[in-house]
Amino acid sequence: MIIVKQKPLEEIFEMAKNAKSLLIVGCDGCASIIQAGGERQAEILKTLLEMERRVKGEEVRTSKAISILRQCDRQIAVSSLNPIIGNYDTLISLGCGVGVQTLADLYRDKLIIPANDTEFIGMHDTKADKFYEMCKACGDCILFETGGVCPITRCAKSLLNGPCGGQSEGKCEVGGWKNDCAWIQIYERLKARNRLDLFTKFRPPKDYRVSGHPRELGGETEGGKTAT
Repeated sequence: MIIVKQKPLEEIFEMAKNAKSLLIVGCDGCASIIQAGGERQAEILKTLLEMERRVKGEEVRTSKAISILRQCDRQIAVSSLNPIIGNYDTLISLGCGVGVQTLADLYRDKLIIPANDTEFIGMHDTKADKFYEMCKACGDCILFETGGVCPITRCAKSLLNGPCGGQSEGKCEVGGWKNDCAWIQIYERLKARNRLDLFTKFRPPKDYRVSGHPRELGGETEGGKTAT
């Protein structure tokens, strides 16, 4: 999932200080799952924004908090927001950066404020209550060759052909030997599967053209015609 965390309240207050009316929009996708952007978080932020105005002795603005199924889906955003969008001059998004940009593209006459910082694509370990970065969306997946461990993401140096000389007892030098060395993990997994031939395989320098941005995918039907 896409991992986000809320910006400092002072930063959100500063961005919203000139707004006359606010629509706080949560997202029931990734942001909601990690409790950074669902309906409850939207309601809490609405309350905090109102309290901030009262503490300063300023007039409390018209505001509403809602949450939609996915901010990154244009059609869902349109059907959910169009009936009420005209009542507000400013939207505060509790989605990821994709959600913010989707709303900004749809409602170009509105001020769109990001309430979250987008961190990474990651895994949630609920037992440890931690999130771990797992994927860089590089567009050229080699997980079959590396035992399901991504060296682009989980090796601090994104090495493709084994560990560097900075690992010690399976730990990476980057960050003070706290994180596991991705290539030691790859070796152990491939060894357990009797596939060390994949470990010794030479991999040429990565072709970053496939991950050049901005990227797009789809939009074509059978016969190569663009969908309308």
